[in-house]
Amino acid sequence: MTTVKRESEAIYKEPAAPVEERVADLLARMTREEKLAQLGSAWAFSVMEGGRYSEERARTVLRHGLGHVTRIAGATSLKAAQVARVANEIQRFLVTETRLGIPAIVHEEVCSGVMAREATIFPQAIGVASTWEPELNRRLADAVRAQMRAMGSHQGLSPVLDVVRDPRWGRTEETYGEDPYLVARMGAAFIQGLQGDCLAEGVIATAKHFVGYGASEGGLNWAPAHLPPRLLREVYLYPFEAAVREAGLQSVMAGYHELDGIPCHANRELLKDVLRGEWGFTGTVVSDYFAVEDLHSYHHFAEDKRQAAALALTAGTDVELPATDAYAGALARALDAGEVGEGELDEAVSRVLRHKFELGLFENPYVDEAAAAVVVNPERYQDVALEIARRSLVLLKNDGILPLRPGAGTIALIGPNADNARHLLGDYSFVAHIEVLAAARERRGLLGQTMTIPDDLDIEESTDGLRTVRDELTARLGDRVRYARGCDVIDPSRDGFDEAVAAAAAADVAVLVLGDRSGLTPEATTGESRDRSSLELPGVQEDLVRAVVATGTPVVAVLVAGRPVGGDFLHERCAAVLSAWLPGQTGAQAIAEVLLGEVNPSGKLPISYPRTVGQIPVFYGHKVSGGRSHWHGDYVDSPVSPRYCFGHGLGYAPFVIERAELDRAEVTAGDSVAVDVTVANTGDRAGEEVVQLYVRDPQATVTRPVLELKGFARVSADPGRRTTIRFQLPTGQLGFYDRDMNYSVETGRIEVYVGFSSDDHTHAGTFTITGDADRPKVQKAYTGTVSVGEPPAALSGHSARVE
Repeated sequence: MTTVKRESEAIYKEPAAPVEERVADLLARMTREEKLAQLGSAWAFSVMEGGRYSEERARTVLRHGLGHVTRIAGATSLKAAQVARVANEIQRFLVTETRLGIPAIVHEEVCSGVMAREATIFPQAIGVASTWEPELNRRLADAVRAQMRAMGSHQGLSPVLDVVRDPRWGRTEETYGEDPYLVARMGAAFIQGLQGDCLAEGVIATAKHFVGYGASEGGLNWAPAHLPPRLLREVYLYPFEAAVREAGLQSVMAGYHELDGIPCHANRELLKDVLRGEWGFTGTVVSDYFAVEDLHSYHHFAEDKRQAAALALTAGTDVELPATDAYAGALARALDAGEVGEGELDEAVSRVLRHKFELGLFENPYVDEAAAAVVVNPERYQDVALEIARRSLVLLKNDGILPLRPGAGTIALIGPNADNARHLLGDYSFVAHIEVLAAARERRGLLGQTMTIPDDLDIEESTDGLRTVRDELTARLGDRVRYARGCDVIDPSRDGFDEAVAAAAAADVAVLVLGDRSGLTPEATTGESRDRSSLELPGVQEDLVRAVVATGTPVVAVLVAGRPVGGDFLHERCAAVLSAWLPGQTGAQAIAEVLLGEVNPSGKLPISYPRTVGQIPVFYGHKVSGGRSHWHGDYVDSPVSPRYCFGHGLGYAPFVIERAELDRAEVTAGDSVAVDVTVANTGDRAGEEVVQLYVRDPQATVTRPVLELKGFARVSADPGRRTTIRFQLPTGQLGFYDRDMNYSVETGRIEVYVGFSSDDHTHAGTFTITGDADRPKVQKAYTGTVSVGEPPAALSGHSARVE
């Protein structure tokens, strides 16, 4: 006989009660329908009409409660205060009009800032990674957290922890690059900034896409990934493991793709055995959009929607996004058939409820609507965006033409991205998704299903106030800047070539701003689903480069792009090449400042720059038998080396390494070794440099990469000044998965290198790991510490984490 608890015994309503007791109490009161509702979601506009909240629709959609509300800000044209109002109205209905009064989690996309009208648009993630400064990413996420909380949102669908070594893949721009250590450090900083010190004031971070999504077959979106177990563990799982164990990650999103024949949303080994069993993850696993039903309709892995729901839930996928489909009636039928146990349902529901208690939603479900507009894009967040943009720009090549000298004459400013603010933004910026919704409204089915699309979409207004490279250069140089568009990003028309050539011929220097348009629609050349078979500039831009170079005027190429781009002619014949990635709303200012020498470029590549698609994948951490062709080394028709290596990036202030040495020649397994480095600015202007620490295991029981990044530090110095860095390198960082697939730190020699890129480094020394056994059991370490100071007071600077 079931005893119904009296309302006075509702422990779940007591703020002082332990969270686990509140979860258990609430769970015991729920019907199956109410439990299923907590594992589901609904688009915000499904409870809206004419841009406003609709009580009538809410009574249909929300009658049993709801787990997640999908994108109030990112799928409408509402301003911040309006977003907060809709959030409050949805929460009011859930709290006062449903039986148990359970609030919902509102989630948003946050890849380059909150995907919301008026919110700060930061540089895309690949650019953030180019700063090699995790603290900046933490500050970015801290700003995102404040903006989301102000608008009534609680979970952000970032960071992207996919390691990517094939830039044909359109989502390269959303990642932190090719190296698992760099990805892990940037990701951990984002998670810490977004979640804050406690979730009651934080936002749940969602690491995605678990796992190997960026290693897809052919660089194609959703295609299978082929990853042997050791590579999967050491490279692709590593950033997620560090996020869980070091950064306290609260949510994971499974990938659309399959691994070894098993779609990730139904992969119990990954979602339960590894993520929860080995790593102790206690948060939620959410589906990527529509991916549960895709187990049936796309992968043909499930016979029908019922089986898809059963496979996903029993494998460990807790919540279905973006709208409840398989986790409604189909999952109920699976429960009735015994394909899913009631205990498995309760476990998933408990995890969702736990987050709602930890977020403080039961005590504080509402937000101050008036305050939202104030918090959403203040000057202090724009300043963070600008600082990141400045440090994200990577000077790939410079024959001495940059910085452009004052009084150097006229500048021909040419190219499709020179006077277009929209093209500075990434694929998960607000304007890019307004374009998606507009396209879905016009051509139903773009988002995977027929949807009710808001009528009040205004694409042009969403870029109001954003400045272009033309705006910024003209503001500084006036009529010395002569603009000619030349061509579009992807349009084959050459009608603008003559004007561009004439402008270049009459100028002292030509600045070509070229590259991509990011987004998800067919007009985009980079972004989700915008995969490419070539890394040459899209459209007729390569021909435009040839035409301008033929004038004899020196050419500076600025690449506004989501991936490495440009053919041999561009990189060989242009006097300078600057990679700007997708630098966000302040990107034009940063580009102008670097071109004119107001800011010293200091970005470093987080991904190797291929010469041609024929050498993909090309990455620095290959095995000793990789990265070359036996016997002759190179390809018949091309060098095997990348055009620009991982970690590469030039500046206007040259730095040199004057000293690099180890504090000991032997270290016991489990201990650490210190690497002391002195760098000097030998130029005539202040500058910044990123000192990179690499190791190599020259002899092991399993073949090892030729180099592995294990630490880095950004330093600044005035002309003629020196700076010291001490890296503390734990031996727990130096292990690998042995022949039995156990993480081991082997005894033997380790070579240490420090430098300014993976190709520009010096041998700091070699030390030997000693121990009582060949494979001493040492706890895995994910990072060490770094101390930055200035002679003569050795190590007098602050102590911080090795990044």
